[in-house]
Amino acid sequence: MLPDNYLLLAPDGTVVDNSDAHVAVSLLPREQAVGRNIFQAYPSDPQSQQALHASHEKVRRTLQPDTMPLLRYDLERPTALGGGTEQRYWQITHFPLLDERGELQYILQRPQDVTEATLAMQRAEVVQREFNEATERNHFVLQSMPVMVWTTRPDGWAEYFNPRWTEFTGRTLADTLGEGWVADLHPDDIASTTARWNAARQHGTSYQVEYRMRRHDGRYRWHLARGVPRLGPDGQIQMWVGCNADIHEQKLMVEELLKANEEQAELSDQAYRQAQLTRQQRETFNTLLTDAPAMITIVRGAEHRYEFANTLFRELVGGQDVVGRTVAEVFPEVVSQSVMALLDDVYRTGEPFVGTEVLVQLASPDGSGTLRDAYFNFTYQRFEEHGEPAGITAYAYETTELVKTRLALQELDGSGATAALPE
Repeated sequence: MLPDNYLLLAPDGTVVDNSDAHVAVSLLPREQAVGRNIFQAYPSDPQSQQALHASHEKVRRTLQPDTMPLLRYDLERPTALGGGTEQRYWQITHFPLLDERGELQYILQRPQDVTEATLAMQRAEVVQREFNEATERNHFVLQSMPVMVWTTRPDGWAEYFNPRWTEFTGRTLADTLGEGWVADLHPDDIASTTARWNAARQHGTSYQVEYRMRRHDGRYRWHLARGVPRLGPDGQIQMWVGCNADIHEQKLMVEELLKANEEQAELSDQAYRQAQLTRQQRETFNTLLTDAPAMITIVRGAEHRYEFANTLFRELVGGQDVVGRTVAEVFPEVVSQSVMALLDDVYRTGEPFVGTEVLVQLASPDGSGTLRDAYFNFTYQRFEEHGEPAGITAYAYETTELVKTRLALQELDGSGATAALPE
């Protein structure tokens, strides 16, 4: 008796004998197989049987061994083992056994059960495909974000800038990487910026600073830069992730209003800075979207069903899980407001929408049923799959405190609060 998986067949496909190892792997006692045609003893789907029959025919015709490509050939599971069918993958070789006249006497089949390895490979392919899709989606989002995104090594050496940075400065990415980005700063801001950056790296704390950046036309504009360290399991910094937002108009507006009323300067400055703060990012670069210092959501389909919502957005909705729910289900109060019509238009036309200080009335978090005024800077951008509209990515900053502060200062200015100031 052969020690491996072997099945001995007559030239017409009748089972003559099989090894003990084959009995075990085929789920059928020997006495129920011997004397029957192989396809009666071990039935499977027609396509699998046809492939096996073609290999038999080739051996009968050529009298040469034939190794088949990977074959899925499911087996019937005995009632004692639960019944049904069992998925199996095989690597099969057929050997011709000739008599003394050189004529075919038997066909020896050697089936190797490679089910476990094949299924493991299929699972690995699925995981890899999902990983590649997630990576492509994250890369698309990072590249299309309306703010400047950057990453550095633990020592502060800049490794990545998204296109918004180089589009703003007009310089090449090669000139910006490493420490090249410092050349984009206003000379008067370099010392304070690098001092804060070095202190943050030294202590492993979050980094936030305002500085002026030179635009491609030579003009300087104010930016707010934020960065957070990504820590490894050992507590050591693995990388830094951050973003820059253009705050030039807001900065000049607040400074101008503060000059009109010195008594309100401290309050206005606090309100302005409160409007610019954001929560620290704590996850890896692959979870940059989750902890990004902006509200980021992805909604899918014409019904705008949430597929992704990051930390800041979940804070806006009181920490509830919105994935799988539609925008109308999460925010029933906005169904009749303009933001819903904007979502529909962007999904239908594919034209991005950029809004500044857009008023949205949201339900109060105390559950009283009243609405509160909230202001947002946001962008809607459609994404496609296979050439068809698939959903919308949204990026938003809440500017409520900044707007309310500006309105309050404008009201003070208009009421003559500055009339008593000496000229």
